[in-house]
Amino acid sequence: MAKLEPYVGDYYLWEYAPSLGASIAFLILFLVPTVFHSWKAWKTLARFCIPFCIGGLFEVIGYGARAACTNKTSELIPYIIQSTFILLGPVLFAASVYMVLARMIRSVGGEKYSLIRITWVTQTFVAGDILSFVVQGSGAGMMAMEGMGDTAKGVVIGGLMIQIIVFGFFVVTAVVFEVRMRHFSTINHGDRSWEWKKHLYPLYAVSALIMVRSIFRVVEYAMGQKGYLLSHEWTIYVFDAVLMWGVMLIWGYWHPGTIRQEVNGAQLLSMGGYQSKT
Repeated sequence: MAKLEPYVGDYYLWEYAPSLGASIAFLILFLVPTVFHSWKAWKTLARFCIPFCIGGLFEVIGYGARAACTNKTSELIPYIIQSTFILLGPVLFAASVYMVLARMIRSVGGEKYSLIRITWVTQTFVAGDILSFVVQGSGAGMMAMEGMGDTAKGVVIGGLMIQIIVFGFFVVTAVVFEVRMRHFSTINHGDRSWEWKKHLYPLYAVSALIMVRSIFRVVEYAMGQKGYLLSHEWTIYVFDAVLMWGVMLIWGYWHPGTIRQEVNGAQLLSMGGYQSKT
């Protein structure tokens, strides 16, 4: 039976003994779509989906380590592994999400409707994502250092805030593109296929889930070790695991790896069950 034990003295890493059943369940729930996404990325030659696949692998490793923590609540290494990998997985999901917008805009010839220059779209958001990844990873690593708990918490919150700001700007960019495309369509009836909306809306859904999860994480760390969110296990599953699993399901059903662009500039769009005629 799982037993809560102190790491050193009267200091506990956990406020509860993590559930073995829940950890194994989400390990499996993340493993299945990760395998699917890896196969889909290989089949469609979608290299921009590689970070997404790695993000899924991070989730699998994270919940695997969390399962190991059930009977090792006093050990630091498995605690750090589960915390770090579960924290960073969504950052890698975001990297692929950022890359899709530029491909989508190009696929409908909508470069002039983008809020920022199309050649900067991917670079701008991926650069912000890398910065967020490095900062959050540094904070997670500092948790293993004695006496660095408060500093580590502050660094992780800073990395999460970077992610939220970058994601917010990304959503604004996507919305502005949609509004401008709608306006163009009103003036030029029939000049643009509305297939692009079927790709943009899943992008909004995925972005919303990642944003909610990031806000939850900021509040969680801000409340501290003794706060309600960190001291009750159900919160990480409801506001992190379930949301990120939803991201993988949405991304799998409307997979962006099939977006195509013809050399001569004509547009082809196909995602998931929606197929355009060539």
